[in-house]
Amino acid sequence: MLPTERIDFSSIAHRPPMRLPGGARLAVWIIVNVEEWSATEPMPRTVLTPPAGGQPVPDIPNWAWHEYGNRVGFWRLLEAIDAADVPACLAVNGGAITAYPEITEAAVARDWEPIGHGFTQKNMQKIADEALDIDRTTKAVDDAWGRRPLGWLGPGLTETWQTPELLVQAGYRYVCDWVLDDQPVRLRTEHGPITNIPYTQECNDVAMMLIQHHPAREYYQRAVDQFEQLYADGAGSARVMALVVHPYIMGVPHRARYFAEALQHMRAREDVVFWTGGQILEWYAAGGTEAPGAD
Repeated sequence: MLPTERIDFSSIAHRPPMRLPGGARLAVWIIVNVEEWSATEPMPRTVLTPPAGGQPVPDIPNWAWHEYGNRVGFWRLLEAIDAADVPACLAVNGGAITAYPEITEAAVARDWEPIGHGFTQKNMQKIADEALDIDRTTKAVDDAWGRRPLGWLGPGLTETWQTPELLVQAGYRYVCDWVLDDQPVRLRTEHGPITNIPYTQECNDVAMMLIQHHPAREYYQRAVDQFEQLYADGAGSARVMALVVHPYIMGVPHRARYFAEALQHMRAREDVVFWTGGQILEWYAAGGTEAPGAD
């Protein structure tokens, strides 16, 4: 299906109001992306261009740049989330679950919600068997958490024309790839609907730091500015805001503080809820007016 066949246009200004429990205006959810990069293939992203250009294999400096995030950076992000005492989601490559067992153990111990993120960090359009990749990812999550993931985030938000159908067939209930609204929306598939939970490309460290080349403090400023605008919008109808981080980007020494400070700013507001994707899904499925149950 084309995107316009999956979802009808609907302006947020002309929908029935959505209400969060307790009169809250805004639901914030945190997504930490943990990936596995294969040293035998070109790197998904790079921080250093080789002297002769091209995509060398092995690419040790760029592989190590990412590896630092899982060895060191993740733990800075974890400390910030623990200090804020809020729930989080781990969008995780299936292969990363066993490649980085200490990260998996930390997420499971805190009951972070797992989100399927492909088996490896590779464009879904380049996967030979997409259904198998989804199934392998789902099984890896189930083995570690003891439950199947509810949500899916494509590596780099990539999909094929059939991804939503394959996700519904695999039992997924929400997806994050369609960054087109501040409220959840339903997408049509050939096998029934799937819900899209608002994710973010703008309040995302990949966009800010690697593409737009902003200074580290931009993460705090943009997160707070977005939070304040959505909080104001939420007076009329509830909104959802995603905070997205990658350990190898926001977990480095010169950036980590700005993620922590943004969290503390949001945490200080009383009429804001911090939820997981599954909680947002349940609230939306109940009509956007009731408190969610347990994940």
